[in-house]
Amino acid sequence: MTDDLVRAFSDIPTTCISDALQGLTNMHPGIKPLKEEYRFAGRALTVVSAPGDNLAVLKAIRQAKPGDVLVIDLKGDVYRAAAGDFVVGMSKTLGVAAWVVDGVIRDILGVKALNIPVFCRGITQAAGGKAGLGEVNVPVSCGGVTVHPGDIVVGDADGVVVVPRASAEFVLAKARQKLAQDEERERKISGKRDEIIAYLDKVLNP
Repeated sequence: MTDDLVRAFSDIPTTCISDALQGLTNMHPGIKPLKEEYRFAGRALTVVSAPGDNLAVLKAIRQAKPGDVLVIDLKGDVYRAAAGDFVVGMSKTLGVAAWVVDGVIRDILGVKALNIPVFCRGITQAAGGKAGLGEVNVPVSCGGVTVHPGDIVVGDADGVVVVPRASAEFVLAKARQKLAQDEERERKISGKRDEIIAYLDKVLNP
């Protein structure tokens, strides 16, 4: 079940959250949504695994609570898949809200048809193995960012940002303030020549 804090972040662009965190918890831009319209916010269920092995991913799916976001550290491996449409489909049925993979997936047409947000480094034909080399619900490094279990993860067309659990309320307030400022600036100057010139002069000549 999505909690109130997660629900609040679901309405805020990742750009504003990034600004509130000074860009320090942005995942690598190579981790992209399979569909531009994908958007999610949820608590991280973390997975770390040896490149090419996905048994820990299955363990995480078995442990997942509705609304969890799978954050999977596969060390950036772009050859062997974290999962395909069958596994992603099982996770959706069990309530997983989204996938964030520092690696790749396969069966892209089938995965897209499931319409569950998947953010990853790309696609491949190669299956992952099941040697069992991995852990669930431990701190991981995904896309260059440390993610702890329970951190809030937000993704949209611009990428993925991580909100540390301990500072989530503070970050939410700052992100909301940034969003309000952006909307007010847009309202004041968008499409208005004189206001645009005045704004540029102010920025260029502080």
